[in-house]
Amino acid sequence: MKNFLNYTPEKYTKSDFQKIEEGIYKTRCPYDDSDRDIFVTSLTFEMEPDCYGEEDASPRNLTQVPIEGLLDEFNLFVTDFYEQLNETSEAICYQEFGSFDLADIQKLRNLIGKRFYAVPYMEDGEEYYNMVME
Repeated sequence: MKNFLNYTPEKYTKSDFQKIEEGIYKTRCPYDDSDRDIFVTSLTFEMEPDCYGEEDASPRNLTQVPIEGLLDEFNLFVTDFYEQLNETSEAICYQEFGSFDLADIQKLRNLIGKRFYAVPYMEDGEEYYNMVME
């Protein structure tokens, strides 16, 4: 994944989103009936078909690797897939990420302008991967 940029969807102008800082908003968790608040941010990025786990990736097919690695690395979950945008885009992927912890979203936003990808390795005959940010 490369070329991370901030994305500000129109929905962030609505009253159920409170701006916390540049690119970060507080809203209700869409997956929780307890009315818990979460922090969200939206980013655009490009998948890298030459990278491990991204071979068949596109805006319409965000592959498990490295998305799962990104979610694990920053303690996040996906809160919006922007299906319509991803369906019509040739190269740019749109994704909203959420966390109960503001610091996790702040760390994620450090990816803006950087790359994040998986590097495979073998251990005891099993394949694993490490995530790299550069």
